[in-house]
Amino acid sequence: MNIRTLSIAIAALLPLTTFAQSGEGNTTIKSFNKAKKTLERKVYYDHRVTLYCNAEFDSKKNIKLPRGFTTEKHVKRAKRVEWEHVVPAENFGRTFSEWRDGHPSCVNNKGKNFKGRKCAEKVNHDYRLMQSDLYNLYPAVGAVNATRANYNFAMLPSSGSSFGSCEVKVHDRKVEPTIGSRGRIARTYLYMEQAYPRYKMSKQQKQLMTAWDKQFPVSKWECKRAQRIETLQKNRNYIVYSQCETMGYN
Repeated sequence: MNIRTLSIAIAALLPLTTFAQSGEGNTTIKSFNKAKKTLERKVYYDHRVTLYCNAEFDSKKNIKLPRGFTTEKHVKRAKRVEWEHVVPAENFGRTFSEWRDGHPSCVNNKGKNFKGRKCAEKVNHDYRLMQSDLYNLYPAVGAVNATRANYNFAMLPSSGSSFGSCEVKVHDRKVEPTIGSRGRIARTYLYMEQAYPRYKMSKQQKQLMTAWDKQFPVSKWECKRAQRIETLQKNRNYIVYSQCETMGYN
């Protein structure tokens, strides 16, 4: 058998669907709005539960808050589910010049220049892909999403819960998430750093995420979620995939 014939034979055995290699992020979902709809309809359709509080929600964004949930701020947003960037958009958005400095195309109807997220979203294709990465988006109670803002995660042992029975702590521009969400958060941060070379965690954040990744292993749902996103987005979260293989969940 010559080399050409052998190559054709090997290719015939490979799956028809190709996926982006390690170090490549989203290249298919180009709209944040599309990303949110895709997650609700094609990923979470049979597991409508929020990341932090395990609050159930329906296809119309209505949410059933857990007993004992309280919030002092964003009361109206507590009544709906929102899709949160676990790695905040600002954390990677500031690596784009349009976010930091603006762009000649970023002018409002009053002739005033603007920058930040709206400018990056309008002008930069790579930013739109990164913002729409399904692996980085999770359902959250709106009030928790709003209060978390763009704060980094940390351990806050001396602080009390900011949401009653949903034990998320927010203090001094830091957030300690619920125990059940830490592994998923960690593997999302590690994925984003691997998939997008422009994004780098701080040394302190990397240490925390590495520790949480080891301390809180993958669940069957986390693996199923990753499998569904891989099919839709055409790239693999190798951080999650390798652990799912080891656990026998793939």
